[in-house]
Amino acid sequence: MSAALEEFCGSVFWNDSYLARPDADLPVCFQQTVLVWVPLGFFWILAPWQLLPMCKSRAKRSSVTKLYIIKQVLAALLTLAAVAELALAFVQDAEQDAVPAVQYTNPSLYIATWIMVLLIHDARRFCLRRDSGVLVCFLTLSLLCGILPFQSLVRKALQEPISDLPQFILFFISYGLQLLLFFVSGFSDIAPEMKETGKKNPEVTASFLSSITFEWYSSMVFKGYRKPLEIEDVWELRDKDKTKALYTPFEKNMKSAMQKARAELEKRKRKKKRREVDTDYGNGMSKAQSQDVLVLEEKQPKKKKKKDSDSTKDYPKGWLMKTLAKTFKQNLLLAVAFKVVHDALVFVSPQLLKLLIAFVSDEDAFAWKGYLYAILLFLVAVIQSLCLQQHFSLCFQLGINVRASLIAAIYKKSLTMSGATRKESTVGETVNLMSADAQRFMDLTNFIHQLWSSPLQIILSIVFLWGELGPSVLAGLATMVLLIPINAFLIAKSKTIQERNMKNKDERMKIMTEVLNGIKILKLFAWEPSFEKRVNGIRARELKDLLNFSYLQSVSVFVFTCSPFLVSLASFAVYVLVDENNILDAQKAFTAISLFNVLRFPMSTFPMVLSALVQSNVSTARLERYLSGEDLDTSAIHHNPIEGSAVRFTEATFAWERDGNAAIRDVTLDITPGSLVAVVGAVGSGKSSLVSAMLGEMENIKGHINIQGSVAYVPQQAWIQNATLRDNILFGSELDEARYQEVIKACALLPDLELLPAGDQTEIGEKGINLSGGQKQRVSLARAVYSDSDIYILDDPLSAVDAHVGKYLFEHVLGPKGLLQKKTRILVTHSISFLPQVDNIVVLAAGAVSEHGSYSTLLANEGAFSQFLNLYGNQEEHVSEENTAAVALGGDEEEADEGLDPCMEEHPEDVVTMTLKREASIQQRKLSRSLSKRSTSSQKKAQDEPSEKLKKGQKLIEKENVETGRVKFSMYVRYMSAVGWCFSFWIFMGYTAQYAAYTGTNLWLSEWTDDSQRYLNQTYPTHMRDLRIGVFGALGMAQALFLLFATVLSARGSVRASRVMHHQLLSNILRAPMSFFDTTPTGRIVNRFAKDIFTIDETIPTSVRTWISCFMGIVSTLIVICLATPFFAIVIVPLGIFYCFVLRFYISTSRQLRRLDSVTRSPIYSHFGETVSGLSVVRAYGHQERFLKQNEVTMDINQKSVYSWIISNRWLAIRLEFVGSLVVFFSALLAVIAKGTLEGGIVGLSVSSALNVTQTLNWLVRTSSELETNIVAVERVHEYMKVKNEAPWVTKTRPPRGWPSKGEIQFVDYKVRYRPELDLVLHGITCDIGSTEKVGIVGRTGAGKSSLTNCLFRILEAAGGKIVIDDVDIATIGLHDLRNSLTIIPQDPVLFTGTLRMNLDPFDQYSDEEVWKALELAHLKPYVQGLPEGLLHFVSEGGENLSVGQRQLVCLARALLRKSKILVLDEATAAVDLETDNLIQTTIRSEFADCTVLTIAHRLHTIMDSNRVMVLHAGQIVEFDSPEELLTKEGVFSAMAKDAGIAAAENTAL
Repeated sequence: MSAALEEFCGSVFWNDSYLARPDADLPVCFQQTVLVWVPLGFFWILAPWQLLPMCKSRAKRSSVTKLYIIKQVLAALLTLAAVAELALAFVQDAEQDAVPAVQYTNPSLYIATWIMVLLIHDARRFCLRRDSGVLVCFLTLSLLCGILPFQSLVRKALQEPISDLPQFILFFISYGLQLLLFFVSGFSDIAPEMKETGKKNPEVTASFLSSITFEWYSSMVFKGYRKPLEIEDVWELRDKDKTKALYTPFEKNMKSAMQKARAELEKRKRKKKRREVDTDYGNGMSKAQSQDVLVLEEKQPKKKKKKDSDSTKDYPKGWLMKTLAKTFKQNLLLAVAFKVVHDALVFVSPQLLKLLIAFVSDEDAFAWKGYLYAILLFLVAVIQSLCLQQHFSLCFQLGINVRASLIAAIYKKSLTMSGATRKESTVGETVNLMSADAQRFMDLTNFIHQLWSSPLQIILSIVFLWGELGPSVLAGLATMVLLIPINAFLIAKSKTIQERNMKNKDERMKIMTEVLNGIKILKLFAWEPSFEKRVNGIRARELKDLLNFSYLQSVSVFVFTCSPFLVSLASFAVYVLVDENNILDAQKAFTAISLFNVLRFPMSTFPMVLSALVQSNVSTARLERYLSGEDLDTSAIHHNPIEGSAVRFTEATFAWERDGNAAIRDVTLDITPGSLVAVVGAVGSGKSSLVSAMLGEMENIKGHINIQGSVAYVPQQAWIQNATLRDNILFGSELDEARYQEVIKACALLPDLELLPAGDQTEIGEKGINLSGGQKQRVSLARAVYSDSDIYILDDPLSAVDAHVGKYLFEHVLGPKGLLQKKTRILVTHSISFLPQVDNIVVLAAGAVSEHGSYSTLLANEGAFSQFLNLYGNQEEHVSEENTAAVALGGDEEEADEGLDPCMEEHPEDVVTMTLKREASIQQRKLSRSLSKRSTSSQKKAQDEPSEKLKKGQKLIEKENVETGRVKFSMYVRYMSAVGWCFSFWIFMGYTAQYAAYTGTNLWLSEWTDDSQRYLNQTYPTHMRDLRIGVFGALGMAQALFLLFATVLSARGSVRASRVMHHQLLSNILRAPMSFFDTTPTGRIVNRFAKDIFTIDETIPTSVRTWISCFMGIVSTLIVICLATPFFAIVIVPLGIFYCFVLRFYISTSRQLRRLDSVTRSPIYSHFGETVSGLSVVRAYGHQERFLKQNEVTMDINQKSVYSWIISNRWLAIRLEFVGSLVVFFSALLAVIAKGTLEGGIVGLSVSSALNVTQTLNWLVRTSSELETNIVAVERVHEYMKVKNEAPWVTKTRPPRGWPSKGEIQFVDYKVRYRPELDLVLHGITCDIGSTEKVGIVGRTGAGKSSLTNCLFRILEAAGGKIVIDDVDIATIGLHDLRNSLTIIPQDPVLFTGTLRMNLDPFDQYSDEEVWKALELAHLKPYVQGLPEGLLHFVSEGGENLSVGQRQLVCLARALLRKSKILVLDEATAAVDLETDNLIQTTIRSEFADCTVLTIAHRLHTIMDSNRVMVLHAGQIVEFDSPEELLTKEGVFSAMAKDAGIAAAENTAL
């Protein structure tokens, strides 16, 4: 081979003597052949593929840019240079004798190559990214290979005159041009027409170099540093990463895989059937035996259940993973390629280190070798880093893409699911599939490649270690393996503690939520101390567990830190002790140590990946079951045109489940177009089922339904989206202003729009939380009317609105003169009053049509219908009487359903609404309850509309301030002071000592290895050997013990901090004034107690620990390198500056991106939950596509913030790893320069530490940013620690004992306002209320009735004037002194979790007899005696397990126990039946005869027997006299009484 090559070049191809000298060089022939052909070979293998875009692409070329012209000019010049070289060869050939063949072939090859480059440049104009990776790699290789001839030519020129000048000049010209071309390729070449795309996402147009170093992302990082990023700043996704693009192939693969899986399932079922048949056949038991078997089966219900459900519950298995693998195979394969390269290079570094140590230890080695090793170390590190970052980038992208495809699949499935499948999982569970399970897949894919890479790395490490240390490696390995079960045991133990602690946490949170929901009651009864004690009790238990958990954690940190040291100790000790001749030298020791360091990572991640895999198996099963569920079968709904029929049922029989009982039987009906048909029937007769059948939501058994035209549907429970009111009505249609206004007017929404803060642009909260039930129903109706469909299916839309509103709606919308008079209307109704006006009535009974016809026909028939009329007719009159009274008194269209405000029943968290309900019922509807859920788009709209000037105090809830920018240093200081300064100091000292010992261990090891040089040809003395091993072991143990000391201390310290912070937070929140709770949503306060306290408990301590150890680790490494080569200190400064710089930039961007991720993630889940709950509506209107689109948009917004965050991590990692590579390079380079003065040991130590520093540098940034993110919790908790408190609970001036003894109350010109910025609610009230007087207080809503009681209890402080009770000005005494002396029976009966006794007497002040007596008077004694636990009966959350009436009576019993001289009765309007009401009234009359009683009345009947009645209007007393007097006067009171039908009772009947 070499002979042929020598003839080819005409000189020597290879001779070892060329290298064996100080000025080594490569033979010319080698330079001309190998160094030229390697890059060219690489190029020609890959280049032809680069021309494909030219042949395939349909697109037209992008235009020419300056950069493109420069590239082409350079390539052309290179071609010319090659041509010149070829010409030169011919000239020389003509002048002299034969020129070697190589001088012809190489220029010819180059000519072809550069022409190819010209073509490739042109071909890339068809692509978005206009420069070619292959070209860049080729140029890099070519330049690297060119360095060797470059230096040899320069050296020759310096030694002697140049023999062949033209050749010499041409080489340098072409080298220079290549360098220029390489430099130009680094810039991104963007065509003018691509500028916009490039602005939206620079990644698409970024050059190859920019992509592999993530340089294109830098501008985002700088932007994030200058200002907090908004979602608008984040770049768009690439088209191939958008949800739609990901989901299309996934769906295709999913369908085919699922078909196969379904076929498998069928096979399984058949096999099972066959087995069952076989067993049954051979089942020759006698009858009695089989009876016994049945009995046995009964006893084992679990097994039996399983048997039954198996046949239905078996689902197609094992297709999900296959589908994912198939969809994303390209990504997976690329990632594998990068990982393989990286893993191979990981093992090159230790070998290079070995060579470097050998070089330093060898006196006679040539200097160039050392430089070569240093450069190689650097190159290996850089390539390794580039590969690893590309690999991770691919993995994380795979993660988010898998998540996106799964979420899209789940969402699409949810829109097509059949009713039966839908019943299997609740909304919560399906949202969980999205959040938890899809997320779990995402976490798994990030490290999925560790499954094959970890075992590979472990095996390779062991092979190399065996080569170094022989069998003694096994000792080290054994140590590693032994440490695994210890860790596993610790993890299991801490897991049980964690689980126990979760229970404590839940319990504490439950009480906290209750306390915050019932804070008004706590304040009115002065019960705060009792509850503070309860919460602190639970917290103490929680902290005890937390401490134990922290101790366990310290032990496991201790074990983990000891492990590398123990492993090396075991290996080295065994190695030295096994054989006299084994001497530990630097090469062996440090190569082994760096290999052990390589081993640590796969050993720790492998078990984690396995457990993640096991966990994702559960998710796989859940997702497979859900996604392979059955779809809705709407084949029974036909859409054939039939003359004179809008809806026709033909023997329709439908059931809810496939094999269930029919809910609708043999219905045959024909509904003519344009008619109004009422469907009536008793409860459970199948009215709603009939509607569902028409919408295709039920399983068809036989028959069919024919529907002609589009359908609009109004469900029984209105479904409202979290969007503006207008969007809810338009529901995706275009806005037609005139029709829109007409619809709003007809649906009686105009008065409501006036009350809402932004009119129809008001954001409606989730589930329509800021609308009352009636409003929701009207919006739902308006949506249907606006949709302008042909057929209207109305499922009892009038039930939620008041009678008079219902009447209005019927007249203007549904009835014969309404907006929909021309349409077909099918109205399910309970309301009888409208039936005479409908065209046709269908009476259902037990799912079948019992009769149908017009009102008059049915009445004449005297069938089921007329009975139904008699039954309901009477009830209806009762109801309307009640309603009219309530409405008249409220004087507000919505008052009746305001009292029973449905959002109150469903959402106990709405404390704000409860407290402000009476005072501001008008205002309450103005509240825009958007909070932070408000989507950015609607905020934009709101900002664009100048009309939305907030009236004073109209915005009740201030927006939560999201901290942006850097966290103040004071927070760290505050946390440290909570830990305790003494603790903090010693913790820090412990860590310092640990790292001092660590450095000591390493230096000792380098001394030990230098012994191999000292005792070169002597026997190694045993005492010396034992000393080395002993001290090494002792230093290692010291290091571990110092660490244990530090971690145990930090465990104590952090628990102390948790205790202090929670204690301060709790006591301050309980002392906050009521107005604070009115303006702060409970959720926000609860969040402080839940998430932020959790962060302070668990996350911050761990973050702090990791940060300190990373920081110390880096410092100690740098110290070691400086000890070895003092000049390194000079390099540290610029590297340190660069590092801090990158860190500062990155942290601000990353933190904001994390925030954006969590902000944009919740809309995905809430939109999904919303869709699932309003599924029937979405399907009825046929809007599935629109909702799918919206889901894609929401998904993409979240995807882009996550993607950006992933890239920011990679951006950082590449830059930091470059710093790490430079550290390695300089430590090696300086070692080579200082060769004569250094021992092998210290060099080995310094370089192996440097090799390890890269990971630590990375970790330091991670933990810094984590710490910054978490310390925010301290800030948020602190914010609520400084909320200003209400007046002190007890002051120096105590009222006399037994005060108030008489119960006289004087108001002196009393004024009050709710919050400083609001208007007065009471304008100077002056009146005297005598001892034992009974006073009723009345007034329309918002007149200030409830404010009066709030003033008595000083929930509101006076803005002027004073209240005097028994000669004591109540403003002068402590709040608890005041509140303990008055009693109130509040409007909403609030009970707390705990025993019944605790609810009556939380401080245990009264004896059991007294408590029983109170219960007896409250008519509860028989009930409580009947309970198994009696007084200790457990009351569940919010008193759920008692009826509303009973709760009201418990509140009465509370008042009877306290029996103070003044009783305030805020009359319960809602939910109390007349019977309970009577009981309460009689008890109060008898028991509180000798007390002053103030009654705030909503029904006038209750106060007609009081001594005097105070009539309030707009915060002033307008009338104050006995009720008889007031009735005779023509005043406000008599008008109210007339409305309520007291003066003349006959008015009330309809």
